[in-house]
Amino acid sequence: MVMPLYEHVVIARQDVSAQQAEALAESLAQVIADNGGKVTKTEYWGLRNLAYRIKKNRKGHYLLLNIEAPWAAVAEMERQERLNEDIIRFLTIRAEELNQGPSIMMQVKAAREERARREGGRPEGRDRDRRDRDGESEEIGGEA
Repeated sequence: MVMPLYEHVVIARQDVSAQQAEALAESLAQVIADNGGKVTKTEYWGLRNLAYRIKKNRKGHYLLLNIEAPWAAVAEMERQERLNEDIIRFLTIRAEELNQGPSIMMQVKAAREERARREGGRPEGRDRDRRDRDGESEEIGGEA
């Protein structure tokens, strides 16, 4: 029998550590396993800013679980997430197929790290742009 596939994203409170967030993902995977399913992939996306405050939190630890399980197992996992004070939001989406490679979030993170390594640790973002503009303005100002 082919079991349904789900992508499940969890946001944990900013107060928990990264290790506690990953332990939380393991406990959720155990709930799925106890109810006849399996978690095929777990990704920790890190501590990220929230778009708006949720239960007085400005940041949250994001976790992705790819799940292959009957709906009853997913419903039990969601029930336990509602009771857990460390989880501020979660979302489950049924999928036709699960991506076994790294998610888009992990691909972007890897590309950013590779770019930083390649550039020799130069600062990214606004500081670099500001330094470039300042350098250009000095050259223009010196020519006049």
